[in-house]
Amino acid sequence: MKNTDQKYKGIIVPMVTPFKRDLSIDKKAVKIILDTFLNTKISPFILGTTGEYVSIPGKQKIELVRSVVEHVNKRITIYAGISENCLRESVDKAKMYSDMGVDAVVAHLPYYYPLSSDQIIRYYEQLADMIPCPLFLYNNPFTTKISIPLEIIDQLSYHSNIVGIKDSERGMERLDHSIKLWKYRTDFVFLAGWAEQSAFALLNGAEGVVPSAGNLIPEYYRDLYELTIKGKEMQAYALQDKINHISELCLKDKSISESIPVLKTMMSAFGLCQPFVAPPMINLGNKTQIQIKAIIKSALTGNNNLIE
Repeated sequence: MKNTDQKYKGIIVPMVTPFKRDLSIDKKAVKIILDTFLNTKISPFILGTTGEYVSIPGKQKIELVRSVVEHVNKRITIYAGISENCLRESVDKAKMYSDMGVDAVVAHLPYYYPLSSDQIIRYYEQLADMIPCPLFLYNNPFTTKISIPLEIIDQLSYHSNIVGIKDSERGMERLDHSIKLWKYRTDFVFLAGWAEQSAFALLNGAEGVVPSAGNLIPEYYRDLYELTIKGKEMQAYALQDKINHISELCLKDKSISESIPVLKTMMSAFGLCQPFVAPPMINLGNKTQIQIKAIIKSALTGNNNLIE
């Protein structure tokens, strides 16, 4: 664990976008989810992959941002996704969200055209130059089908308006190299998006982690972060094992488009949101929902706080 004074740090949850049955934004659920984040002092990353960003109409995105900003009321840091295939649209969203009160924006690469190294660098430099708020790069080859080489990220890391990277790519060699590259930087933050390795990342120098399961069990991730700050390595890895087991109960071997409906169903078992997803994802059947709710309710009974 490194700079505890860093603004962009800790547990940053890629928040689900809660819908009603008619796929309108469920503002009551937005507040319920945010209250769990506020109570555990973790931050929301809205309009990301888990937030079904590409499936939400523009007006609803604005509605969601406004609801989040108003409810949070500057009590925690808010990150918002602005990933578009059109640079101008990403810039416009960054300006709008910044004016509304978002603290930092996050953008993965446009994913229609194959991109060369020079095109990747130029795209992010243009985006960073044109927006009024701090920018996080976002490497997510699961959706973009492009892996950003670490040397390109490192080159971009010296841009004055690029403050960090959220990297969701798997691979211990890449994760370890990333941490070593940026662990002593005070002007550039590494956020690990590989949730199963959160303890390793935090203990070895990552500034924060971005776990989707934090929507369901934010208190577990709060405890994990506190354990790593205190250097309690054995307890941190034990809690990581428990978190991984909970996630695997219903999410193992699921693709992103399969896991989001499952995650929302798990959350619905505890009244956090309703289980509805936007097309092209499909709502789970009633029988499957009942099974998932029973499994996760059984798994999450008992005392969850493991800090001593």
